[in-house]
Amino acid sequence: MESLQEISKLLQKGRAPQVKELVQQALDSGENPQKILEEGLLSGMSEIGEKFKNNEVFVPEVLIAARAMNAGIEVLRPSLVAAGVSSKGTAVIGTVKGDLHDIGKNLVKMMLEGKGISVIDLGVNVSAEAFVAAAVEHHADLICCSALLTTTMNEMGRVVAEAQRQGIRDQVKIMVGGAPVTQAFCDRIGADCYTADAASAADAALSFCVA
Repeated sequence: MESLQEISKLLQKGRAPQVKELVQQALDSGENPQKILEEGLLSGMSEIGEKFKNNEVFVPEVLIAARAMNAGIEVLRPSLVAAGVSSKGTAVIGTVKGDLHDIGKNLVKMMLEGKGISVIDLGVNVSAEAFVAAAVEHHADLICCSALLTTTMNEMGRVVAEAQRQGIRDQVKIMVGGAPVTQAFCDRIGADCYTADAASAADAALSFCVA
């Protein structure tokens, strides 16, 4: 138990080599892989998410914590697969067509992974058709669209329309975010959720996946 708390603390400090080492030690001592994931890695990332939301840490700290989490998951992955541990849900994420900004999208991706959600990252300049095709292919629970330019926001409305056209609108929740996006815009295009920051997006995403 103490070692799992230590993993969580080291992850929050971004100490990737030590996180890796302690995860391996926990596995070698017979600790349950899912317990290591949830009480060590995910709890640490969750703490970072809360601190980020409260402006106690900033983007650089989130990035190094995410790197430490990924280092731990790398060690843990074979054991998780062998134990049949499944993710809490699947999200398709990307920056919409015409927009090449990815810092916000990458932050949301890290926060989603920190909640135990599998993320299919489509990158930037992603068309409505590509979002929906990926959601169908991966049986996604969520489509997460990011935009930083007012000129590209309307592509989000096309994602909602394309999901309806493909007949999957009732199977997938569509989340939107980015500097120019507002709750009013989200309501207008018929998306399911808008959040103002990455940590809140991850909380909302998890609530959709476990609903």
